[in-house]
Amino acid sequence: MTPKPSHSFFSLRRLLPILPLVLFPLALWALHRAAAQFHYHDILRYVHAVPLSDLILAGLLTIFSYLVMTGYDLLAVLYLRQPLQRGRVMLAAFISYAFSNNVGISLLTAGSIRYRLYSAWGLSAEQITKLVAFTVVTFWLGLLTAAGLVFSFQPLSVPVSSLLPVFSVRGAGVVFLLLTGGYLSFLALRSTPFQLRSWHFSLPTVRLGLAQMAVGTLDWCLAGSVLYVLLPEQLSFSLPQLLGIYFLAQVVALVSHVPGGLGVFESMILLFAPQSASAALLGSLLLFRGIYYLLPLALGTSLLAYTEFLQRKGTISRLSQAIGQWGAVLVPQLLALSTLIAGAILLMSGATPALPQRLHWLREIIPLPVVEFSHFLGSLAGVVLLLLARGIQRRLDAAYGLTIFFLIGGSLLSLFKGGDYEEALLLALMAVALLPCRHHFYRKSSLLAESFTPGWIVTILLVFGSSVWLGLFVNKHVAYRTDLWWHFALHADAPRFMRAAVGAGVLLLIFSLAKLLKPTVLRSFSVDEQSLDKARQIIAASPSTAANLALLGDKELLFDEQDRGFVMYGVEKNSWISMGDPVGPDEVARELAWQFRELAERYGGQPVFYEVSPQMLHVYLDMGLSLYKLGEEAKVPITDFSLSGSKKSGLRQTLRRMEREECSFEVIPADHVQSLLPELKRISDSWLNEKNSREKGFSLGFFDEGYLVQFPLAVVRKEREILAFANLWCGADKAELSIDLMRYLPQSPSGIMEYLFIQLILWGQKQNYQYFNLGMAPLSGFENRPFAPLWHRIGALVFRHGEHFYNFEGLRHYKNKFDPVWEPRYLACPGGLVLPRILTHTATLISGGIKGVFGK
Repeated sequence: MTPKPSHSFFSLRRLLPILPLVLFPLALWALHRAAAQFHYHDILRYVHAVPLSDLILAGLLTIFSYLVMTGYDLLAVLYLRQPLQRGRVMLAAFISYAFSNNVGISLLTAGSIRYRLYSAWGLSAEQITKLVAFTVVTFWLGLLTAAGLVFSFQPLSVPVSSLLPVFSVRGAGVVFLLLTGGYLSFLALRSTPFQLRSWHFSLPTVRLGLAQMAVGTLDWCLAGSVLYVLLPEQLSFSLPQLLGIYFLAQVVALVSHVPGGLGVFESMILLFAPQSASAALLGSLLLFRGIYYLLPLALGTSLLAYTEFLQRKGTISRLSQAIGQWGAVLVPQLLALSTLIAGAILLMSGATPALPQRLHWLREIIPLPVVEFSHFLGSLAGVVLLLLARGIQRRLDAAYGLTIFFLIGGSLLSLFKGGDYEEALLLALMAVALLPCRHHFYRKSSLLAESFTPGWIVTILLVFGSSVWLGLFVNKHVAYRTDLWWHFALHADAPRFMRAAVGAGVLLLIFSLAKLLKPTVLRSFSVDEQSLDKARQIIAASPSTAANLALLGDKELLFDEQDRGFVMYGVEKNSWISMGDPVGPDEVARELAWQFRELAERYGGQPVFYEVSPQMLHVYLDMGLSLYKLGEEAKVPITDFSLSGSKKSGLRQTLRRMEREECSFEVIPADHVQSLLPELKRISDSWLNEKNSREKGFSLGFFDEGYLVQFPLAVVRKEREILAFANLWCGADKAELSIDLMRYLPQSPSGIMEYLFIQLILWGQKQNYQYFNLGMAPLSGFENRPFAPLWHRIGALVFRHGEHFYNFEGLRHYKNKFDPVWEPRYLACPGGLVLPRILTHTATLISGGIKGVFGK
């Protein structure tokens, strides 16, 4: 049975995005009230009037601010005492802050970006967690120190209308300085590490703590100085006064959790400005947003795109290769972001009036109905692009084609509706950037079938709501009349906005209703005979013999719509664990992997793919999963196998010894196995008793009569008695031969299983099979090098010194007798702190319960 979602976790995760959805409209309402007396054109006039020297100075201060911001990570690496190159650290810091400053939720955005980069450079999950924690402390230390100094020595009076509980911030400044002083005192008085769960955090030195305060304070002051440079002349704020207002606004914006503090930050700044200067101040804030937030974001995006380009050229260093692989994962994410921005541009453009001189020029060549129709369709295209951004993120092939169509269409509509050639050029460039990325979009699925997470729903509603607010603000001086809906004229901006907003809202509502009313089809998740029959047909066409594990009946099956492939999986707590790659043709397997992820997320679970091959790794990376090597699988090339030569002398001796023992080998067809089941059961029970073990499952076969009768059986006899047996898995087109359940009598001659393997390989050679699969050697092929990932270093140590728990090295040595080709196998799952829990859940499934993990 498919488990029900965990209500506490699942509900909390869905409710968290509601906070910005509530606070953002409140911020827009406050912003609307504060700017109620001035006009949209007043803002544009100020933006165009800002001197070039001020813009250059603001740009230079932004550069210095982001350079100082990279000091957060440089100090963190110094705290960790890790020998990372300074350029790498600065690159990771810049990209992280460029995204987190705009998107918000820095622990998720900046934290995940840091995890991707630093894990590729050899840091463990624990070290990255400490690094992120250190940067967060530095961030708040800087804010508390800078705000504490300004609030204490240059206090500002808080307007009553801001509804804050204090009239002066001097008291808050004193508290902030006491907190920073307490931090330094804590570092000076305590030298022992403190423990958080199983992790030990060593404390920075006092000197490093002072460096944190200095770097953080300088960063905050530089950021505030960017806004100070852009202030209109009619505002008489001194730099300390402006910094006090800026720090207070940033604190409120951070607490709101609205992405980038959009609307919240601006509202707080406007509350302190005289009404007469509000228009010019809002223009300053728009320029500040563009220079300090959007330009670094564009540069960060360009850096990622550049590394992707370099990766494809194959001319980069190890650093660039690591970032290039990460960039390949992020390219669809960045294209989704650009598609979302394109939709926002079309909606915002539809909410604002066109330039009068361009409308007069258009009137000479384009009829009014075309202008009206283009304006309306442009807003609809904006909504469609907002929705298609989700499809781009999920790599849908249909979304790729439709996005290019609507970007080009939106570009043409921008020209026809108001001569907005800048907007048209930007949309066209986005389409051109998307064109060469066709290979990233391979999923054959419908956008209606995709799930929209609460975060996506909130984002789309915020963008649409912002465009409606902007249109209302721009046209607030137009008195509403019912006849406006049917008023068509060249300069009728308000009626055009009203019709476009309603049309876009109706389209969004129609899509939402279609999603809600679309029946959710959950295909066979329980194992019945009909499901197993479908699986047998798919397995018969699969060259991989591991697909036969589905016939054990202990795993649930997820089929694609055409029943051309399936995923076999088990569920343990909130881990949905696929056994191996999806089975089926390549294009079906890729789509099934995504469907499995969506199914797991729908029930509040996390997708895990266990023992996957290198061929599907790009799909798991596309999903944002982390890869952990489990070991290597041994495959013997049967066509080249020979018992001659000094390396095979041990195999020849085993073969001769078994022949002297009068042992013989035989392959019994599947339809003759039924009569042997009692004898096989006796052998299996004896083997389990002798090993003091019990049956496993999931990734290993177990004795089940219904399972065994489906396969041919390889047996070793002495006279007429069966001493050992193994069921045979035969791959399609004789690509692979393998065995699953192996059992033998305790009193059998030594080397009987090695004899069975030799005879099976020789038998497969006569039957023209290509490979004999000997199975996996756990933790095999790990490198214990200084810059290897921590997972590899631990695996290498366990492989060499863990013989008390499992004969890791001996198993590899045993399989090497047959001169196999080794191929790595991986675990694909969410990374970080959840890894130990995922490994425990996987072991529980294999062992048949938590007791089996610790017992035999």
